[in-house]
Amino acid sequence: MDEVVSQILEKQVLSAAKAVEDKLDEEIAALDRLDPDDIEALRERRIQQMRRAAERRAKWHTLGHGEYAELPEKEFFSAAKASERLVCHFYRDNWPCKVVDRHLSILAKQHVETRFIKVHAEKAPFLTEKLRIVVLPTLAIVKNAKVEDYVVGFDELGGKDDFSTEDLEERLAKSQVIFLDGEGSAYASKQAAATKRSVRQSGTGNSSDSE
Repeated sequence: MDEVVSQILEKQVLSAAKAVEDKLDEEIAALDRLDPDDIEALRERRIQQMRRAAERRAKWHTLGHGEYAELPEKEFFSAAKASERLVCHFYRDNWPCKVVDRHLSILAKQHVETRFIKVHAEKAPFLTEKLRIVVLPTLAIVKNAKVEDYVVGFDELGGKDDFSTEDLEERLAKSQVIFLDGEGSAYASKQAAATKRSVRQSGTGNSSDSE
């Protein structure tokens, strides 16, 4: 019986390897069929793509992307309109909010396609009432100037303050406010390191508080 299973597995492995080999052969053959004009066109297209990507990144940095900054209440709406994707941390000076701060400081540098800001909830009464912010910390996820989702407290992050940056990153990616791969993201190179970051230090284990 074991020998039969082994033979089946071997055939499946060989079949998969053959499929990969055939695919590579097709791609190599396609490249061989390209004439100099085709190659030059591909090169020019790639240069244009890289130039547009560089221009977008420059614009993002001009808008404050790549940094995690605090804004006053009155600047929230202009920031939301200026950036297609924005994550706003409504906070107060307590331990749970400081945990979120540390993770967002990391993500802001890794995901320049998105702007990361923070607003002190007690100094923004109009905004917290308008957006119905009750529990802190709360992350408002804004796309195209509209608040589309919230991450409230730590309930979606394991319920404790020892969640990793990747845990928060994956939650934000579910709302499509950041990209896990592609332009603007450092996720691919970070994944290669395969390390879990935890910012938990000595302090309380409370996951959130109520205003």
